[in-house]
Amino acid sequence: MSVTISSINYCPVKSVSFQSVEKCQIKKNIGIINDRVFAFAKDLEKKQARLFEKNPEERKGKWNKVLTLKNSPALNKYNFIYKDEKLTFTLKDKEILTIDINQLEEREALSNKVLELEDSLKQPIILMKNNEFPFFDTSISKNVDFVNSVSLLNIQSINDFQKKIDRKFETSIFRGNICIDGIEPWKEREWIGKVIKINEVSFKVEKNIPRCVAINLKPQTDDNSFNLLQSLKKTYNHFEMGIYLTALDNGEINIGNTINL
Repeated sequence: MSVTISSINYCPVKSVSFQSVEKCQIKKNIGIINDRVFAFAKDLEKKQARLFEKNPEERKGKWNKVLTLKNSPALNKYNFIYKDEKLTFTLKDKEILTIDINQLEEREALSNKVLELEDSLKQPIILMKNNEFPFFDTSISKNVDFVNSVSLLNIQSINDFQKKIDRKFETSIFRGNICIDGIEPWKEREWIGKVIKINEVSFKVEKNIPRCVAINLKPQTDDNSFNLLQSLKKTYNHFEMGIYLTALDNGEINIGNTINL
């Protein structure tokens, strides 16, 4: 059985959104086009937020300056859909607000709407956008030496985890960009340092993905009672699920494409 892509996903707004697609465009040294091109800054004034927005070096180690599910679990109830330069804010698939992302005043209106709905969030929050340097975990972490990334999950590793803890959960908890099937559980961990090719697009496999308390949240809720993080550690003696890739070529990948080492 060949190793193939079973699903492709991206998150227009870091941490908050999640969209599934049949295919996507890959840009060299960046990854999936439109993935995590938006993020909400917190505890920053406008001038500071613009520096954070434009320069990845300003972001290193500053997780506390970005709204994430780790520091703001209430956001897990919502989603964002990005299409045709419009960003739609939804709750349980119902539209709350749609904005033109090129209009700063509309981006401010969206930030205000989020604050209106979630009074647990501290003002101000500012919607940032950067297509060239998206807001990947790897652009904010000070523990990695690559800025942009694509995350890959092995469905069989997830199935193995569910079986061992006798618990079912949605794969989207791990927010993987590329999900693959047709390979033994945890075999992907042997790919570190190698190059894989998907539909003539090459990716370098960088490292295993460390997980945080965000995986304890049940999808589309602020219920963090899953406690999957502790289960990962107890079951495998590590907090990792999936691998980070960096794109070495431009191109397109599709569901059903084969992965070649």
